[in-house]
Amino acid sequence: MSYYFAKTLPITFDEAVARTRDALEQAGFGILTEIDVKETLHKKIGVDFPNYRILGACNPALAYEAIKLENKAGTMLPCNVVVRDAGNGQTEVAAIDPVASMQAINNPELKQVAAQVRAKLEKVIAAL
Repeated sequence: MSYYFAKTLPITFDEAVARTRDALEQAGFGILTEIDVKETLHKKIGVDFPNYRILGACNPALAYEAIKLENKAGTMLPCNVVVRDAGNGQTEVAAIDPVASMQAINNPELKQVAAQVRAKLEKVIAAL
């Protein structure tokens, strides 16, 4: 089982970030965190790195259900979505597969919630 699903788009990095934000919002996700990996690596260790952004996406209702079912499930939230410059005018968008990340927890009800989140994230990626 792969731990993510992805799509490569023939668009600019900035356009991919904007489209990803819109698609996540349409699917009921908010962005709780945003990490500009390129900027962070440049500031912290002085390296040049291609555009790479991590969006911490959260569907509040499903996150609430997950945490009610398993109070430590928050260690695996939010769901990270990566937008990265893949070179040659291509940008890749990849999302964590929450079913894969929740496999470590033996809770069938939590796995059902993770499957709902997976379905929503798969639709987000497909919509791009």
